Parts: sequence; structure tokens; C-alpha cells
Amino acid sequence: MVKISERIKEIVETLGKYYTLRTFEDSDPFRVLIRTILSQRTRDENTDAASASLFARYPTAKLIAEAPVENLEVLIKKAGFYHVKAKRVKEVSRIIHEDYGDVVPEDMKELLSLPGVGRKTANCVLVYGFHKDAIPVDVHVHRISNRIGLADTKTPEETEEVLMKTVPRRYWLPLNDLMVQFGQTICRPIGPKHDECPIAELCDFYNHMNEEFDE
Repeated sequence: MVKISERIKEIVETLGKYYTLRTFEDSDPFRVLIRTILSQRTRDENTDAASASLFARYPTAKLIAEAPVENLEVLIKKAGFYHVKAKRVKEVSRIIHEDYGDVVPEDMKELLSLPGVGRKTANCVLVYGFHKDAIPVDVHVHRISNRIGLADTKTPEETEEVLMKTVPRRYWLPLNDLMVQFGQTICRPIGPKHDECPIAELCDFYNHMNEEFDE
């Protein structure tokens, strides 16, 4: 049986041939935090457009906190759910400005205390804003990890815990980044494109499905 570390290495290297690892042009922790909040339940291109519009008009936590929520809604509309997200980024900005002196906390517990910030968002801030090792687990990473057999869990939090124990640290960031792109294009929630999947042979779901078909 192939060791889990060797399997993960093959998965990362194979997906790396199909997708480019993304980088945040601006790794300022505050902008990473706000951008990640805006990214919830929307596509990267929408997040990029909304973030660019927002920071062009209001570049600091203080300015966002003081901005009328209606103005924020207009600027981030492309990110979707803009009524909720506008209130959220305004409140988070207020807390960062007033309670933390415009310095985003570098601590998981404190990040999780911010409104609308879950472990995935907090981990993104730690990874992209502070360059710390972490595994941001969103719906794609959770689904794919269970589908291909890297985890057998019910929640993203449980998946994160499993992956941190089994995935070699050097693969933490690329595994997340590649899985997100893979989940958006091929390993979709409904109608995964098995015929186009570059890691089908490494996938428990695919192999089990073929076994049942052969029977």
C-alpha cells in the first residue's frame, strides 16, 4: 500500500502541472483578512474586483470603519451577498482600528473572535498575511479530501485536524491552493468530471465507483 505522504506528494505534483499556485499581490494582513471575508461564496475574479474597488476608495481599517455602509455595498457588489459582507467588513475594520490599533492579531483565537471569521479565513490570514504554516480548509478542500480518501470526516474543522497530522508540512499551502482550483473546475460537488481528472487513479471514490461498475 502506498504511504499517505507519498500519495499526497503525487497528488500535489500532478495537480501542480495543471494549476498555477496563486499568490496575494498584497500580503498586508489587514487586506488579506478583508479580501478573504469578501471571497466567501464567490469566485476569485469577483473577489479581486471587489477588493480592488474597496481598497482604492478606502485603503485603511479606519477609513472602512468610518465609511457609510451604502458606499461599501456599491464597491463590493461583485463579491455577492454584499449587504451582509459590507456590514461585516465595516465592523471588522472598526474592531481592528479601535481595539487593535490597526494591527491584525497574529493569533488564531483572536482572529476567530472577529465577526464572520471562521477557521478557514483565519488560516488564510496566517498563511498569506503572516507567512505561517497552516491549512485553510474550505468546502472544496473538505469535500475533495474525503472524496479521494485523505480524510473520513464530517466537518471542515475535523478535516483540517486530520490533514495537519498526515500531510507533510511542505505541502500544506500548495495542497489547499491546488485543491480549491481543482474543486472549482473538475472535482465539483455535483457532476465531477471523472474523464478529465488527472488524479483519478489516486481517488478512492473513483476507484470504488469503477469496482462497483465492474461487478
